[in-house]
Amino acid sequence: MADLIGTTATAAGVFAGTNIDDIIVLTVLFLSARATGKPRPWQIWVGQYAGIGLLVAISTVAALGLTIVPDRWVGLLGLVPFALGLRGLVAAVRSGDASPPAVATGAVAVAGVTIANGADNLSVYTPLFRTVGVTESLITVAVFAVGVALWCLAGSWLGSHHRVVEVVERFGHWIVPVVFLLLGAIIVVESGVLNRLTGW
Repeated sequence: MADLIGTTATAAGVFAGTNIDDIIVLTVLFLSARATGKPRPWQIWVGQYAGIGLLVAISTVAALGLTIVPDRWVGLLGLVPFALGLRGLVAAVRSGDASPPAVATGAVAVAGVTIANGADNLSVYTPLFRTVGVTESLITVAVFAVGVALWCLAGSWLGSHHRVVEVVERFGHWIVPVVFLLLGAIIVVESGVLNRLTGW
């Protein structure tokens, strides 16, 4: 019983600690869904589960000693939210209206943003799965699944809060794509991939 509680607590702590910034992304996605109808709420849920699921799968494979994506190039995934934000910003400039553009229009795009935003989580998930047994791994995955649901619910709630909605209605056409641009830039810069590409 103590092992179950300990494993659950550890998994919950790992999930929360590595996905705090995901709350912001989910809030923006749900705000976009309410303002433009894209992505649909179910697509956000599916994309979030698919993205986290793929990260867990990659971590599990890496824990077995196989490397799918070399760690030094994982930061390039930051180009996904950056490109989505750039597209949204261009759409906002062209339309000139105050409605926030849909930077992610479907479950695949949401999954891509989730994977890019959580790519650095691989360095935490991989050693975790490497050091626990099969039972503990299954418990961890179950806790992560519950965590994704809680995160989506929190993002949906924040995205429906009247004060947040009021701000987005006024400035959303800039806020939504800028958040994605910043997210992508932070992922690329913090990963150090630019230094590897330039040789600095």
